[in-house]
Amino acid sequence: MIDIKNLSFSYNNSKDYILKDINLKIDKGEYVSIIGENGTGKTTLVKLILKLLKPTTGSININTNNVSYVCQKIDSFNSGFPITVYEVLDIQRKVLKIKDKSTILNALSSVNMLNYKDSLIGSLSGGQQQKILIARAIMSKSDLIILDEPSTALDEKSIEDLYTIIKHLNKHHNITILSIEHNIDNALKVSSQILHVKDGLVKLHSVINNTVDLVR
Repeated sequence: MIDIKNLSFSYNNSKDYILKDINLKIDKGEYVSIIGENGTGKTTLVKLILKLLKPTTGSININTNNVSYVCQKIDSFNSGFPITVYEVLDIQRKVLKIKDKSTILNALSSVNMLNYKDSLIGSLSGGQQQKILIARAIMSKSDLIILDEPSTALDEKSIEDLYTIIKHLNKHHNITILSIEHNIDNALKVSSQILHVKDGLVKLHSVINNTVDLVR
């Protein structure tokens, strides 16, 4: 799914590399959580995978064109603009040139948000808005969904609901998940692999029985 070879990156061609000689393979169907201290290069790595940045050296090959990015939040959702959940997804339907409007209802049902289709998007909680963003990714029929700290500022119940949905998409729809995580406990509960970014280097660890050795 994702094949990274000899990747290094620095901003403005500086000799101070954010990421150094990264070699990494992520297979289709994996659930990979990216962890590490702030400033270690997690977000930079994701931007490179999304092709928002270009590698200084090396290459990234992704074996799919159907990639969706789910950010922490969309500020415009809370700007007071009166748009409903259904209308938000209908815009996505039109962008994707999908004729069948039932696609919207199916996507909302997949994230347990069908009862909120007529609600104003700005009235939803942070966890509910995250579900709508995931519903948009489902409409896109994405093979790879990349998330940026999906549990940020959510309560425990919202976190549990959200990760249940993401894990279901991973296991039952074979969607590859790549998620930046700030909470190692959450990551261990749902991931098949942990990608640890430290000092510009990365190590990929398998998760077994909700544990992994990150010291190596």
